Amino acid sequence: MSETIPIASDHAGVEMKDRLVSELKKMGYTPDDLGSKDANQPDDYPDFGHPVAREISEGKAKRGILLCGSGVGMDIVANRYPGVRAALAWEPEIGELSRRHNDSNVLVLPARFMSDEEGVQTMKAWLNAKFEGGRHERRVKKIDEK
Repeated sequence: MSETIPIASDHAGVEMKDRLVSELKKMGYTPDDLGSKDANQPDDYPDFGHPVAREISEGKAKRGILLCGSGVGMDIVANRYPGVRAALAWEPEIGELSRRHNDSNVLVLPARFMSDEEGVQTMKAWLNAKFEGGRHERRVKKIDEK
């Protein structure tokens, strides 16, 4: 059974999200498209960020992807959930490092600031990267310490 990846965007990220959904299928993943569906109908990013972050936080999915215009709004929403480590990435190296060093489990893309192809390449780098552990494990554990 393939890994299910919940993915969502607001209106600003619909076109890139649709491309990512197609790429996920080609890569053998099962994308769970949680919206938005209409790039021409303005909507609110939290309405789409919460469901993806909730799935990760509750352990229903291991990883998820969010998109909005700048990526900042979705990143803020997702990181409010326990156990979610959402990373805003605008190029493949940032996406890869967020997995290798920070064990990110939600990739956030700024749809208005990168091409669809850059989004695809960043997603692939993120999906293919593995958490390195070691000194990074200690740092990641400190995230939830109060």
